[in-house]
Amino acid sequence: MASTPKLHPRNRHKDGYDFVHLVAHLPELEAFTTRNPVGVTTINFRDPAAVRALNRALLKAYYQVDFWDIPADYLCPPIPGRVDYIHYLADLLAADNNQKIPRGRGVRALDIGTGASLVYPLLGQSEYGWDFTGVDIDPDAIKSAQQICARNKLKIALRQQSTPKDIFRGVIKPHDAFHITLCNPPFHASMEKASKGTQRKWSNLGEGRSSDLNFGGQSGELWCAGGEIKFIATMVEQSKEFAEQCLWFTSLVSKKDNVQTLSRILKKAKVAEYRVVEMAQGQKTSRFIAWTYIRASQRGVFTAD
Repeated sequence: MASTPKLHPRNRHKDGYDFVHLVAHLPELEAFTTRNPVGVTTINFRDPAAVRALNRALLKAYYQVDFWDIPADYLCPPIPGRVDYIHYLADLLAADNNQKIPRGRGVRALDIGTGASLVYPLLGQSEYGWDFTGVDIDPDAIKSAQQICARNKLKIALRQQSTPKDIFRGVIKPHDAFHITLCNPPFHASMEKASKGTQRKWSNLGEGRSSDLNFGGQSGELWCAGGEIKFIATMVEQSKEFAEQCLWFTSLVSKKDNVQTLSRILKKAKVAEYRVVEMAQGQKTSRFIAWTYIRASQRGVFTAD
């Protein structure tokens, strides 16, 4: 059992990876396991094949996803951190539901940049039964997500964003209503900065160099002009148009220093409320920012199961 402290209390991986349990569900994972210097079973996280096998095992053993795969060079998401976001979103919704976590398909979630992995809808649907719509600008990512849905017989709506400058426009329809939106935005401001960030990660893992970006990842997953501040600022600006169609808008924020700037942007947008929620994952602290245009007295409770 490899210890991963400080994850959300409901996170199934808060006590680390149970490799005996994982290998029982996905025998092929055993070929990638090894013992670290203190005798703890682990995998080589520098090996993309090992990381993908670990994800398959986690999704199959804990989230009822029998088939999962992504094209080469796409981001391979770390499951414990991704499901932490889902759990904290559930807590956010519970605050408007008499502290009871809303479950079932009556809760509608919109995943911006769902990616080839479809990771957030898979986790959120399994843990809480929410009804997900996934959006991405990349047709190959949408195709991969469709394959995952088809092979697992999942009901997850998928929409392609056809306009690069838009986030919510064009994908939120006039009849739509969502309780929550979520997003893991591209956080680098340029390809050069994305490459430097990758080199730092490889250095931390003991590798001197690598041509792989972020251990996989398409340009749209890793960087955009202006970085995450520009991306989230655009999200805030467009969210005004859908203020009555979404209860909470949210986005991960990778850099703590960006929170102050984003807070000013939200105040200028005259949102009814915004929150910064910190998530601790081992030695790393991440966070997401959430905002709503609906006052607390008007948010009411959910009718979901």
